[in-house]
Amino acid sequence: MQVFERILGIILPVFIIIAVGYGYARFRGERVRSDMASVNRVSMDVLCPLLVFTALAAKDFDLVHNSTLILAGVLIALGSGLIAWPVARLFGYDARTFIPPMMYNNCGNMGLPLAALAFGPSGLSAAVALFMACNLIYFSAGIKIIESGRSYHTPMWKFLVSPMMLSMAIGMLFAIFKITLPAPLMMALKMLGDSCIPIMLFALGVRMLDVNFKSWSIGLMGAIVCPVSGLIVAWLLDGVLTLTNAQRGQMYLFASLPPAVFCFMVAEQYKQEPDKVASIVLLGNLAALAFVPLGLWMGLPR
Repeated sequence: MQVFERILGIILPVFIIIAVGYGYARFRGERVRSDMASVNRVSMDVLCPLLVFTALAAKDFDLVHNSTLILAGVLIALGSGLIAWPVARLFGYDARTFIPPMMYNNCGNMGLPLAALAFGPSGLSAAVALFMACNLIYFSAGIKIIESGRSYHTPMWKFLVSPMMLSMAIGMLFAIFKITLPAPLMMALKMLGDSCIPIMLFALGVRMLDVNFKSWSIGLMGAIVCPVSGLIVAWLLDGVLTLTNAQRGQMYLFASLPPAVFCFMVAEQYKQEPDKVASIVLLGNLAALAFVPLGLWMGLPR
């Protein structure tokens, strides 16, 4: 009973903020999209990169200590894609539509606040390490899958010079060489970075207004395959990797997360059946009400 109450206390604040964002979008209607466009741009270009940088550059972030967890994140993302491939073949889905969302879960605007609530401030840096691992896989292997069979391919340098990747690279340098910023500057950057967590959750709620239940069949399959494949890989890794109790909990939480809303934005950009990806994202995030508690139950110490 205590474990259930703890899990409920972790996930309820997250879904309440998402619900507030959705309610606001329903109330404001079409105007909210233009209102949120600038907010989302600031979040992606400034606030989220600062969150990543300050978590990696923090004094309590140990790159060596988190290296196994980063490896787990990479293997879960790749393993989920491998499991999704035969599912896509079996049901006749376009692999470019189905596989990338299975590899890139909502470890940003859902995973980060969940990790902070479940494991405290110290858990945020480990969650950022998993977020970094997932981004590396999606923006390399995932984008290559989406671009397969197309005449245009995004140059790698564009990916490397994005604000998120630059913040990861600089943060890693700070972590490796133990570089510290003056306390007031670090505090200011951290305050800005931390603000993106509730903003991302609110934006996720607003984005829910854009998705619908079309193509519900592929959406339901994706909602199940993403967390189930992640949890299968995490369960296999649990018997192989040496992880602390907190890292083990982080791994299972990460594995249970639904497909990221960002996958819908990328599918829209590439015109890769965005309506189907939208259904995967919508039903996946609704299914998170069941799978996230399962992941926490598997990962939290009894």
